[in-house]
Amino acid sequence: MGLGCVIDGCPPGVALSEADIQPDLDRRRPGTGRLASARKEADTVRIKSGVFEGRTTGTPIALLFENVDAKSSAYNEMQDLPAVASRTLRTTRSTGIGRGRGGRASARRRWRAAAGAVARKLLREGLGVEIVAWVDRVQDIEAGWTLEKGPRGLRSRRVGRGAPAGPAAAMTALIESVRKDGDTVGGVIGCVVRGLPAGLGEPVFDKLDARLACAMIGLPAAKGFEIGSGFEGTRLRGTEHNDAFVPGEGGPQTATNRSGGVQGGISNGMPVTFRVAFKPVATHFHPQDTVNRAGEAVRFQARGRHDPCVLPRAVVIVEAMCALELCDAWLRQRAIVPGG
Repeated sequence: MGLGCVIDGCPPGVALSEADIQPDLDRRRPGTGRLASARKEADTVRIKSGVFEGRTTGTPIALLFENVDAKSSAYNEMQDLPAVASRTLRTTRSTGIGRGRGGRASARRRWRAAAGAVARKLLREGLGVEIVAWVDRVQDIEAGWTLEKGPRGLRSRRVGRGAPAGPAAAMTALIESVRKDGDTVGGVIGCVVRGLPAGLGEPVFDKLDARLACAMIGLPAAKGFEIGSGFEGTRLRGTEHNDAFVPGEGGPQTATNRSGGVQGGISNGMPVTFRVAFKPVATHFHPQDTVNRAGEAVRFQARGRHDPCVLPRAVVIVEAMCALELCDAWLRQRAIVPGG
């Protein structure tokens, strides 16, 4: 049993090996701490095609990950109780087939991390782009970062990594408390992209901020997205909110960045900043009211191995989806403007 992934559109000649991809998979994988599922998966990646003698060939890159600690029996009861697993009810109604929790309903799909690692490398080596996400809030406990002055180069998924000791410890303690109670908790992930050049994106149908929003809301458990000033910007007037252009070393830049690095759907050279909200995990260990496939009311209590909070393992997935969208925008620009 395992999972495959195919990456299409990667240019030829890029140095690529499993060692470039594995670190992001290690950040995502379960069984590495008290705040994650107890599943013991190595999430080891193997490149099956698209790379020859350490360099991409320009053909699709096929990746393979094998499962070693799957316990499908823990979810057998959910096959007849689709509403417990939330979106599985909708999947069952649309396809006529239900397999309980997992598969496409998993919130931390490893293929996203793997594909994102490839896109991240292209952006870093081609443009010098840095993408950093972090756990910005767990329920009502804030990390204390601002989007403009978020952490730099953090590769750990530890909750509150880089944040002041107080909030970091409080976040960890809250998730541990929720886990012991058999419950779940949600929060917010912040992300900043530095080094992205101006001119990426489209003015109408493929606006860069719209593509990022689509990618983030497409993540399981994601319930909200905001870029730049976001909803707080609605409290300001135009005279307060507008980003004034000023001279800069590399050309015009903005004195402030309430637009979050994107104006009119196109990057303006400033850091791209956004937040993604994640709801509490649907599967907790308290009794729940639901219905079975016959539409009868039943009471159910889940079992198995589940995260009390998706945030620690979702950080790398937010980075991955951001990298994929930015890489697509860059490659499209290169195709339209040779050498761009």
